[in-house]
Amino acid sequence: MALAALVAAGLLGTVSAEAAQCGEGTAGFARWLEEFKADAVFRGIPRDVVDRALAGVTYSPRIISLDRSQKSFKLDFPQFYARRVNDAMIKRGRAFLRDNAGLISRIEGQYGVPGPVVVAIWALETGFGRDSGNLPVMSSLATLAYDCRRTQFFTEELMAAVRIVHNGDMTPAEMKGAWAGEIGQTQFLATRYLNHAVDFDGDGRKDLMRSVPDVLASTAKVLRADGWRPGEGWDEGSANYEVLRTWNRASVYVRTIAKLANELSD
Repeated sequence: MALAALVAAGLLGTVSAEAAQCGEGTAGFARWLEEFKADAVFRGIPRDVVDRALAGVTYSPRIISLDRSQKSFKLDFPQFYARRVNDAMIKRGRAFLRDNAGLISRIEGQYGVPGPVVVAIWALETGFGRDSGNLPVMSSLATLAYDCRRTQFFTEELMAAVRIVHNGDMTPAEMKGAWAGEIGQTQFLATRYLNHAVDFDGDGRKDLMRSVPDVLASTAKVLRADGWRPGEGWDEGSANYEVLRTWNRASVYVRTIAKLANELSD
Protein backbone atom coordinates (compact mmCIF):
# COMPACT_ATOMS: atom_id res chain seq x y z
CA MET A 1 0.00 0.00 0.00
CA ALA A 2 1.44 3.37 -1.00
CA LEU A 3 2.52 5.83 1.70
CA ALA A 4 0.04 8.50 0.61
CA ALA A 5 -2.78 5.95 0.57
CA LEU A 6 -1.94 4.91 4.11
CA VAL A 7 -2.12 8.52 5.25
CA ALA A 8 -5.37 9.14 3.42
CA ALA A 9 -6.83 6.01 4.99
CA GLY A 10 -5.84 7.22 8.45
CA LEU A 11 -3.60 4.22 8.97
CA LEU A 12 -0.31 6.07 9.37
CA GLY A 13 0.12 7.59 12.82
CA THR A 14 3.80 6.82 12.38
CA VAL A 15 5.85 5.09 9.73
CA SER A 16 3.86 1.87 9.89
CA ALA A 17 4.78 -1.75 9.34
CA GLU A 18 3.23 -1.58 5.86
CA ALA A 19 5.38 1.43 4.93
CA ALA A 20 8.66 0.44 6.52
CA GLN A 21 9.37 -2.84 8.23
CA CYS A 22 11.17 -2.74 11.53
CA GLY A 23 14.09 -5.09 11.78
CA GLU A 24 17.31 -6.22 13.36
CA GLY A 25 20.76 -5.60 11.97
CA THR A 26 21.67 -3.42 9.03
CA ALA A 27 20.10 -5.30 6.14
CA GLY A 28 16.88 -3.31 5.83
CA PHE A 29 17.92 -0.11 7.60
CA ALA A 30 18.75 1.98 4.52
CA ARG A 31 15.37 1.25 2.93
CA TRP A 32 13.59 1.95 6.22
CA LEU A 33 15.38 5.29 6.55
CA GLU A 34 14.44 6.38 3.04
CA GLU A 35 10.79 5.58 3.75
CA PHE A 36 11.01 7.51 7.01
CA LYS A 37 12.36 10.51 5.08
CA ALA A 38 9.46 10.29 2.66
CA ASP A 39 7.02 10.31 5.58
CA ALA A 40 8.76 13.33 7.12
CA VAL A 41 8.39 15.24 3.85
CA PHE A 42 4.75 14.19 3.63
CA ARG A 43 4.23 15.64 7.13
CA GLY A 44 5.41 19.01 5.92
CA ILE A 45 9.14 19.13 6.68
CA PRO A 46 11.11 20.40 3.67
CA ARG A 47 13.16 17.75 1.90
CA ASP A 48 16.40 19.69 2.29
CA VAL A 49 15.85 19.90 6.07
CA VAL A 50 15.12 16.18 6.28
CA ASP A 51 18.24 15.33 4.29
CA ARG A 52 20.38 17.67 6.38
CA ALA A 53 18.99 16.39 9.67
CA LEU A 54 19.54 12.75 8.77
CA ALA A 55 22.79 13.05 6.83
CA GLY A 56 25.23 10.35 7.91
CA VAL A 57 22.71 8.50 10.08
CA THR A 58 23.66 4.86 10.53
CA TYR A 59 22.36 1.82 12.37
CA SER A 60 24.20 1.34 15.68
CA PRO A 61 24.51 -2.13 17.23
CA ARG A 62 25.96 -0.39 20.29
CA ILE A 63 22.66 1.42 20.91
CA ILE A 64 20.76 -1.88 20.76
CA SER A 65 23.21 -3.41 23.21
CA LEU A 66 22.75 -0.51 25.62
CA ASP A 67 18.98 -0.75 25.29
CA ARG A 68 19.07 -4.40 26.29
CA SER A 69 21.41 -4.02 29.27
CA GLN A 70 19.84 -1.53 31.69
CA LYS A 71 20.71 -2.99 35.06
CA SER A 72 20.80 -0.13 37.56
CA PHE A 73 17.00 0.08 37.80
CA LYS A 74 16.97 -3.49 39.11
CA LEU A 75 18.72 -2.38 42.32
CA ASP A 76 16.69 -1.81 45.47
CA PHE A 77 16.22 1.76 46.65
CA PRO A 78 19.09 1.94 49.21
CA GLN A 79 21.51 0.51 46.64
CA PHE A 80 20.30 2.81 43.88
CA TYR A 81 20.37 5.92 46.07
CA ALA A 82 23.87 5.12 47.33
CA ARG A 83 25.09 4.64 43.78
CA ARG A 84 23.59 7.87 42.46
CA VAL A 85 23.82 10.36 45.36
CA ASN A 86 26.74 11.40 47.55
CA ASP A 87 27.64 14.21 49.93
CA ALA A 88 29.43 16.15 47.20
CA MET A 89 26.27 16.20 45.06
CA ILE A 90 24.18 17.41 47.97
CA LYS A 91 26.70 20.10 48.86
CA ARG A 92 26.91 21.33 45.28
CA GLY A 93 23.14 21.39 44.89
CA ARG A 94 22.66 23.40 48.06
CA ALA A 95 25.35 25.86 46.97
CA PHE A 96 23.70 26.32 43.57
CA LEU A 97 20.34 27.01 45.16
CA ARG A 98 21.91 29.54 47.52
CA ASP A 99 23.99 31.30 44.87
CA ASN A 100 21.19 31.43 42.28
CA ALA A 101 18.26 32.29 44.51
CA GLY A 102 16.96 34.92 42.11
CA LEU A 103 16.80 32.54 39.16
CA ILE A 104 15.21 29.82 41.27
CA SER A 105 12.62 32.25 42.58
CA ARG A 106 11.67 33.35 39.06
CA ILE A 107 11.28 29.76 37.91
CA GLU A 108 9.14 28.81 40.90
CA GLY A 109 7.11 31.99 40.47
CA GLN A 110 6.30 31.12 36.87
CA TYR A 111 5.82 27.36 37.11
CA GLY A 112 5.18 26.67 40.79
CA VAL A 113 7.86 23.99 41.08
CA PRO A 114 10.39 24.45 43.92
CA GLY A 115 14.08 24.80 43.12
CA PRO A 116 15.19 21.73 45.11
CA VAL A 117 13.05 19.51 42.88
CA VAL A 118 14.36 20.77 39.55
CA VAL A 119 17.95 20.89 40.83
CA ALA A 120 17.62 17.32 42.12
CA ILE A 121 16.52 16.18 38.66
CA TRP A 122 19.37 18.15 37.06
CA ALA A 123 21.89 16.56 39.42
CA LEU A 124 20.63 13.03 38.88
CA GLU A 125 20.22 13.22 35.13
CA THR A 126 23.61 14.61 34.15
CA GLY A 127 25.56 15.61 37.27
CA PHE A 128 24.55 19.29 36.90
CA GLY A 129 25.15 19.18 33.15
CA ARG A 130 28.56 17.56 33.37
CA ASP A 131 27.59 14.45 31.39
CA SER A 132 24.79 15.05 28.91
CA GLY A 133 26.06 12.35 26.57
CA ASN A 134 28.05 12.47 23.36
CA LEU A 135 26.22 10.04 21.09
CA PRO A 136 24.59 11.30 17.88
CA VAL A 137 20.91 11.70 18.67
CA MET A 138 19.67 11.09 15.14
CA SER A 139 21.48 7.77 14.78
CA SER A 140 20.38 6.65 18.25
CA LEU A 141 16.74 7.44 17.58
CA ALA A 142 16.80 5.98 14.08
CA THR A 143 18.32 2.75 15.38
CA LEU A 144 15.69 2.41 18.10
CA ALA A 145 12.91 3.33 15.68
CA TYR A 146 14.06 0.65 13.22
CA ASP A 147 14.38 -1.92 16.01
CA CYS A 148 11.15 -3.89 16.49
CA ARG A 149 10.89 -3.47 20.28
CA ARG A 150 9.50 0.11 20.47
CA THR A 151 9.21 1.12 16.85
CA GLN A 152 6.26 3.50 17.06
CA PHE A 153 7.54 5.35 20.13
CA PHE A 154 10.99 6.04 18.73
CA THR A 155 9.73 6.79 15.22
CA GLU A 156 7.79 9.71 16.68
CA GLU A 157 10.84 10.78 18.67
CA LEU A 158 12.95 10.76 15.51
CA MET A 159 10.32 12.81 13.70
CA ALA A 160 10.34 15.31 16.57
CA ALA A 161 14.13 15.51 16.43
CA VAL A 162 13.95 16.41 12.73
CA ARG A 163 11.41 19.11 13.61
CA ILE A 164 13.84 20.57 16.16
CA VAL A 165 16.31 21.05 13.31
CA HIS A 166 13.55 22.52 11.15
CA ASN A 167 12.67 25.01 13.91
CA GLY A 168 16.27 26.17 14.12
CA ASP A 169 16.76 25.41 17.82
CA MET A 170 19.65 23.02 17.20
CA THR A 171 21.77 21.82 14.32
CA PRO A 172 22.20 18.08 13.71
CA ALA A 173 25.84 18.37 14.80
CA GLU A 174 24.77 19.88 18.13
CA MET A 175 22.36 17.06 18.82
CA LYS A 176 24.50 14.81 20.96
CA GLY A 177 23.03 12.98 23.91
CA ALA A 178 22.50 9.77 25.83
CA TRP A 179 22.04 6.38 24.20
CA ALA A 180 18.23 6.64 23.93
CA GLY A 181 18.43 10.01 22.18
CA GLU A 182 17.85 12.22 25.24
CA ILE A 183 18.92 15.82 24.72
CA GLY A 184 20.40 18.33 27.13
CA GLN A 185 21.18 18.70 30.80
CA THR A 186 17.97 17.12 32.07
CA GLN A 187 17.72 14.63 29.23
CA PHE A 188 14.63 15.62 27.24
CA LEU A 189 13.44 13.28 24.56
CA ALA A 190 12.69 15.17 21.36
CA THR A 191 8.89 15.31 21.77
CA ARG A 192 9.32 16.76 25.26
CA TYR A 193 11.79 19.29 23.86
CA LEU A 194 9.30 20.41 21.22
CA ASN A 195 6.43 20.68 23.68
CA HIS A 196 8.13 22.16 26.73
CA ALA A 197 11.56 23.70 26.07
CA VAL A 198 11.56 27.42 26.90
CA ASP A 199 13.91 30.33 26.27
CA PHE A 200 14.18 31.49 29.88
CA ASP A 201 17.39 33.48 29.50
CA GLY A 202 15.93 35.56 26.65
CA ASP A 203 18.64 34.94 24.07
CA GLY A 204 16.21 33.81 21.37
CA ARG A 205 17.00 30.09 21.56
CA LYS A 206 15.62 27.19 23.54
CA ASP A 207 19.02 25.89 24.53
CA LEU A 208 18.94 22.83 26.77
CA MET A 209 22.57 22.02 26.05
CA ARG A 210 24.27 25.14 27.46
CA SER A 211 21.74 27.46 29.14
CA VAL A 212 21.10 26.54 32.77
CA PRO A 213 18.11 28.92 33.03
CA ASP A 214 16.54 27.30 29.96
CA VAL A 215 17.28 23.82 31.36
CA LEU A 216 15.79 24.38 34.79
CA ALA A 217 12.78 26.38 33.62
CA SER A 218 11.97 23.80 30.94
CA THR A 219 12.18 21.04 33.53
CA ALA A 220 9.81 22.93 35.81
CA LYS A 221 7.43 23.51 32.91
CA VAL A 222 7.26 19.76 32.23
CA LEU A 223 6.36 19.01 35.83
CA ARG A 224 3.73 21.76 35.94
CA ALA A 225 2.21 20.52 32.68
CA ASP A 226 2.06 17.02 34.16
CA GLY A 227 0.01 18.26 37.10
CA TRP A 228 2.40 19.66 39.70
CA ARG A 229 0.52 21.36 42.54
CA PRO A 230 2.29 24.55 43.69
CA GLY A 231 2.72 24.89 47.42
CA GLU A 232 2.35 21.18 48.13
CA GLY A 233 5.02 18.66 49.08
CA TRP A 234 6.50 15.85 47.03
CA ASP A 235 6.96 12.99 49.47
CA GLU A 236 5.69 9.52 48.63
CA GLY A 237 1.90 9.40 48.71
CA SER A 238 1.44 13.03 47.64
CA ALA A 239 -0.04 14.22 44.36
CA ASN A 240 3.29 15.75 43.41
CA TYR A 241 5.07 12.45 44.00
CA GLU A 242 2.75 10.99 41.38
CA VAL A 243 3.80 13.79 39.04
CA LEU A 244 7.43 12.77 39.54
CA ARG A 245 6.45 9.34 38.22
CA THR A 246 5.75 10.98 34.88
CA TRP A 247 9.39 12.05 34.76
CA ASN A 248 10.69 8.52 35.17
CA ARG A 249 8.65 5.36 35.63
CA ALA A 250 11.29 3.55 37.69
CA SER A 251 10.18 3.65 41.32
CA VAL A 252 13.75 3.75 42.65
CA TYR A 253 14.46 6.81 40.52
CA VAL A 254 11.34 8.64 41.68
CA ARG A 255 12.13 7.92 45.32
CA THR A 256 15.67 9.18 44.73
CA ILE A 257 14.44 12.46 43.21
CA ALA A 258 12.14 13.02 46.20
CA LYS A 259 14.76 12.20 48.80
CA LEU A 260 17.49 14.26 47.14
CA ALA A 261 15.09 17.22 46.83
CA ASN A 262 14.45 16.96 50.56
CA GLU A 263 18.19 16.93 51.24
CA LEU A 264 18.62 20.04 49.10
CA SER A 265 15.81 21.76 50.99
CA ASP A 266 17.61 21.47 54.33
